Amino acid sequence: MPLLGGKGNKFKVDPPKIRIEKVVVERAPAPLRPKPRSQPTGPKSTGASSSRSSPSAARPSPKASSIRHKSQSPYPSSSDEKRLERKRKNGTAASAKRSPAPEHITFDKDSDAEDEGWMTLDSRKKQRRSTSEDKHADSNRRFRHPRAFEGRSGNLEFIHAIEVASLEAKCVPVMGAQKEDVAIELQYPSRQPREKYELVWGKDKIDAVEASIRIVRHVAEAYLTDEEAEPFTNNNTGLIRRLEKASNRNIQDLAGFKSALHEYNQTLLSLVEDGVVAKNLDQMHELPQQLVAFILDQVYDRTVAPRVELLSKYENGTDYVYGELLHPFISKILVEQTKMSSDHVFVDLGSGVGNVCLQAALEIGCESWGCEMMENACNLAAAQMKEFDARCMLWGVKPGQVHLERGDFRRNAAIHEALKRADVVLVNNKAFTSQLNDDLVRMFLDLKPGCKIISLRSFVADVKSSHNINDVGSTILDVQECTYPEGFVSWTNAGGPYFISTRK
Repeated sequence: MPLLGGKGNKFKVDPPKIRIEKVVVERAPAPLRPKPRSQPTGPKSTGASSSRSSPSAARPSPKASSIRHKSQSPYPSSSDEKRLERKRKNGTAASAKRSPAPEHITFDKDSDAEDEGWMTLDSRKKQRRSTSEDKHADSNRRFRHPRAFEGRSGNLEFIHAIEVASLEAKCVPVMGAQKEDVAIELQYPSRQPREKYELVWGKDKIDAVEASIRIVRHVAEAYLTDEEAEPFTNNNTGLIRRLEKASNRNIQDLAGFKSALHEYNQTLLSLVEDGVVAKNLDQMHELPQQLVAFILDQVYDRTVAPRVELLSKYENGTDYVYGELLHPFISKILVEQTKMSSDHVFVDLGSGVGNVCLQAALEIGCESWGCEMMENACNLAAAQMKEFDARCMLWGVKPGQVHLERGDFRRNAAIHEALKRADVVLVNNKAFTSQLNDDLVRMFLDLKPGCKIISLRSFVADVKSSHNINDVGSTILDVQECTYPEGFVSWTNAGGPYFISTRK
């Protein structure tokens, strides 16, 4: 589809914490969770303007949010592309420092932090179930990937973390590891190959320590029952507790970390081989939003992030510009406001590197279409789609069908056919020219009644305007104006208006 931040963003509410000022009876040390690390939120370009969703970012950093182009474009300038990528890394459920010695919780005796964290695992699981029960589950959604559990095969092609962060890429070892000790592997909840990592650190690189702990937590919370997850979540002896404690910067227990990871791999593989994971997936009808964002982050960090500078090549003042609608914004639109389900059709006009289309396919399970005209963005979108397919196989989940088209959506026959069946259309037209917006209104004549159009600018003119095409807009569209909170878009920290138009 978490995984989030920003005022008014209900997705980023931390679970309740209990603080114990004085303990009378002795109890074993309870597990602490490290502060969640930042999650990527990179730029997305559009073939008109883009509506890229960040898989988890919500509250952009103040520095990045102040970016403005000299020509007053609502989107950042190419010279600030690297800062925008850093913003993507910093806007998340909570930010944490990255350093050669990863900043994990310090397990000091009688520390306040320990008292505050002891309920975290249980709270997260209860919160996830509560959220699930509050929403209308899509009973038609089927999650188990038909090929993920057929047999272990080395033929699945995906980008291993070691290809992004390694000693060869001039990253530095962590946890006191020597050159010969940095290699690790991680099992996913399927019968597919394990992913290769190295225990190293590098700026804007994949953090194997953080990734390991988060993968174990996602498996325990999303794929297993409470009883099955006990070896992972036990407050005293659980694998999550052991991984967190071993990776604590004041302990740096490399042998303990690798031992716990080895035990995780073996335990999960046994559950997969015994059919437990597949059975649980067959009973699921939705994925936690935290997991959706994590999978999308994995895809982006291995395909787009290493080549993000390619997205800085756009023409200001034209339809060749980009901007981002971040992950919580897209979740709010698709899940809450339009109530999409797996039998619906989603279309993103100006889909950039394809993030929103991938999020819709994974979070909702719907048929998802996008169209982009900028060559670099199209190439990155193709790379993302290939990695996305492989990642879904690793995680054992089946997304909806994704179709990413190249070229001008006004002239693309496949997109025109998809629009006739569309239930939700997304258009980040914040920086579109008037001509392009007028052309879109004409395209909307083919939409079926009840189709929802999400846009940053209204397609219906206000009373002061006499623009003829907007008269057509007012004839065919009912428009509702909404307000998004701070941290929902990439070009500003402030909130702003957006519009939900319904085809009459």
